[in-house]
Amino acid sequence: MKLTSIKKQAYKALIDALGVAGTLKFLQQLKVGYGNYTKERHQWLDQLTTDEFHNYVKEKKLNNNEKSL
Repeated sequence: MKLTSIKKQAYKALIDALGVAGTLKFLQQLKVGYGNYTKERHQWLDQLTTDEFHNYVKEKKLNNNEKSL
């Protein structure tokens, strides 16, 4: 099966399941990334301590709780 045929069937399946607007919203979310995440993540992960991470999570939870009140 050719790639063009697979794409046509995939688009048809999406449109049948989600409608045109839903398909467009879904396709807009698909972005091709760039770079090498596996290598680049060490640039920011290696600088983050466990305590800093826990504090960040606590702050996020606190902020989310305050917003929902």
